[in-house]
Amino acid sequence: PPAHSHSDWIGPPDKHSNLRPVIFYVPPEESALERRLREARQEAQASNQRFWAQHNRAFRQEKEEFIYSRLKAKGLEMRDESGQKATLNAEEMADFYKDFLSKNFKKHLQYNRDWYKRNFRITFLMGQVALVRALRWLRRRKKNVEQ
Repeated sequence: PPAHSHSDWIGPPDKHSNLRPVIFYVPPEESALERRLREARQEAQASNQRFWAQHNRAFRQEKEEFIYSRLKAKGLEMRDESGQKATLNAEEMADFYKDFLSKNFKKHLQYNRDWYKRNFRITFLMGQVALVRALRWLRRRKKNVEQ
């Protein structure tokens, strides 16, 4: 982002995780509380990035292996005579999706727990930052009224 920017910047989706990365704005006079909030958001983003990149990599690999094994069982190759990639029907792929989700249920459950914990922490910190800013604004307003 340009140096004069005063907001977060969101990039294009990552090719591995499909998540859009965020470059967080750092105010010049960032308080310790605001820094904790920004760092919590950055850590949450990094954690989400890692999880979904690993998850998507495993998904693609297992999907390819599943398709290959099913095609091989049918006596077919990965590509047909015209060079097109061979596919399976929706019912066969539904078997894969169901098995993949079942096999990764505990990972998803743990990810969701961690996601909620991080987001509650971020929400709490956002509330604290908003309260501090509101009190600072009220003090300035009161000071200006007295003058």
